[in-house]
Amino acid sequence: MRCFIAIDIDDKIRNALGDLQHQLENASGIKKGDVKWVEPQNIHLTLKFLGEITDPETVEVCNIVKDLVAGHKSFALDVESVGCFGGRSARVLWVGTSAAGDDLLRLQSDLDDRLAQAGWPKEERPFTGHLTLCRVRNPGAGVKLAQTSSQYKDLKVGTVLVDSVCIYQSQLTPKGPLYTLLADYKLQ
Repeated sequence: MRCFIAIDIDDKIRNALGDLQHQLENASGIKKGDVKWVEPQNIHLTLKFLGEITDPETVEVCNIVKDLVAGHKSFALDVESVGCFGGRSARVLWVGTSAAGDDLLRLQSDLDDRLAQAGWPKEERPFTGHLTLCRVRNPGAGVKLAQTSSQYKDLKVGTVLVDSVCIYQSQLTPKGPLYTLLADYKLQ
């Protein structure tokens, strides 16, 4: 099964991000087929994408996450500032996060270390906490979205209390991904 480890956001933030997606789509003047907007109910903060794993590996991942969260406290996460990956022509449009005291970075780094000890490769790129708004299919639309996103760099969406880490199964379908919650472990 295809799995990832993530932090969920609350409905208030999801709704605000859905509104933001509509604003960005209208302000940039892009065509519907040029981007794939993430459904607001599917927006989450990925800590680690695992890809295809077996049932026994899923149990191992659950045990690692359960053990990990026992050493981390809940924290507040500010959702703010629209940005993009891809430079002048955005490939991915996202909203960033910041956490007081680097709690998010510490949580993700500890998770990556523990999973590496169990055989999953460590991430090569530095972790950037973000909530994906869309994936760009057309480079011209990517240029427009990159330009439009710069107008939202000072955006403040809200604050989320991070009090758990979730493990999800992801099934790809023609209508988009289906996420099934496999486990939800509470932080201290």
